[in-house]
Amino acid sequence: MNLDTLRSKHSDIMDCEVKDSTGLNDFQKLTNEFGIAIPKVGIERFRVPLKFKHSDGTIMGHDCEASMFVFCEAHKNGVNMSRFCTILQDQTQDSVIDADFFKTILRRYRTELRDNPNEELIAESFLSLKFKYPVKQKSLKSDNWGWQYYDCSLQGHENKHGAIDMKLTVNFEYSSTCPCSLSMAKQYEQEYADGETTVGNGIATAHSQRSNAVVTIKYDIDTPVSIDELIEMLRVALPTETQSLVKRIDEQAFAILNGENPMFVEHSSRRISAVLNAQKNIIDWHAKVEHFESLHSHNAVAYISKEK
Repeated sequence: MNLDTLRSKHSDIMDCEVKDSTGLNDFQKLTNEFGIAIPKVGIERFRVPLKFKHSDGTIMGHDCEASMFVFCEAHKNGVNMSRFCTILQDQTQDSVIDADFFKTILRRYRTELRDNPNEELIAESFLSLKFKYPVKQKSLKSDNWGWQYYDCSLQGHENKHGAIDMKLTVNFEYSSTCPCSLSMAKQYEQEYADGETTVGNGIATAHSQRSNAVVTIKYDIDTPVSIDELIEMLRVALPTETQSLVKRIDEQAFAILNGENPMFVEHSSRRISAVLNAQKNIIDWHAKVEHFESLHSHNAVAYISKEK
């Protein structure tokens, strides 16, 4: 069917043979004239407060943005968009976000977004949640702590066979000190102390910068990896995580920590690889590592993924 024919067919917006329970026209349930399937159709940026259980056992509510989709068959005109929202809100009334939650809601999308209960289950369903996840972070030396926030997302996909793929993304900020800069600074200080140069005042500062790793892992829904667990893995790989609350003694400890762990973006990405490749319950992973250079106007970036 060409576009002119379609325009003519839909010229009268009041002419709809299908009505909903209130008697209003229900164009969503008409037959699709194009005969073209849509792999994913649904809603993005649906805002909702959801509950997560943290590693210390506390349950906290977090503001989330949900993206919800299903497969739309070639003969279907559309899907009931509001049903995504009512299902999500209903399921989250008394549930925390965990593996059972994703299993339930992905199956509910495949079941309850059908036009009638006699149809086969919808072929695929998708749910993605974006949120900021707060974790208490102890100061390095002083008896203080602060909230460290991580931009996270959880993504679930159920296929027509009922298999579920799960992905978790964590945004991890850390500090990186350039090995070359650190070496040159120490070389200069030694030369100044030995009287080989009189330039400057005998003190040089290696250039360091705030850096960022966006890490996405894939895991089996029956052996999940929690957000807290992935954060701890990244803290092992990149021990110079930025700090939330510091006193002078913490700031000095952070400087020492940076000096103990100088790294190019190549070092950072390989550190992540070494830690994640050792985890048997991580099926796959990929990461973007970025150093926001304090010396240059450009950024140093590395992309890396699981060794096959």
